[in-house]
Amino acid sequence: MAVKAMGWAHSFPMSKGVRAGREWTRRRLESLPWAAAEPHTVDSVVLAVSELITNAHVHAHSDAHLVLTWDGDCLHVSVHDEDPTLPRQREPEPGEVSGRGVAIVRTLADEWGIRCQRQGKTVTACFRPEEADPDVGPHVAPDVDPARRPE
Repeated sequence: MAVKAMGWAHSFPMSKGVRAGREWTRRRLESLPWAAAEPHTVDSVVLAVSELITNAHVHAHSDAHLVLTWDGDCLHVSVHDEDPTLPRQREPEPGEVSGRGVAIVRTLADEWGIRCQRQGKTVTACFRPEEADPDVGPHVAPDVDPARRPE
């Protein structure tokens, strides 16, 4: 069974990446068939992207490499950084301004996971919109071959 998917990738440098990542993500999501009907899902994805890029910049001291993949069922949000240290959920004290990123992503996403690699790690979160029709798949121009979902 072939999997049809569409996706986008972009790198966000430490110097100016988080805001740019949120804006870039929101623009890409506008092309998905469910985005207009599900602004809460779009907002959840954008918030998760912001947290994951922030973690790459602050904790990994690395540029963040973001990949968004829509496969007709799930929007996969993957952020790669160059630090192999796995993120951990913290229990921040009241009033602390950091330490909630992993908990936020875990709460917002339908699924999430971490894959260690030779040079760093990739954190992936899956978002399943309520209005997505799995039989429709991504909207792609008829003369364009959709990208295959990364393994």
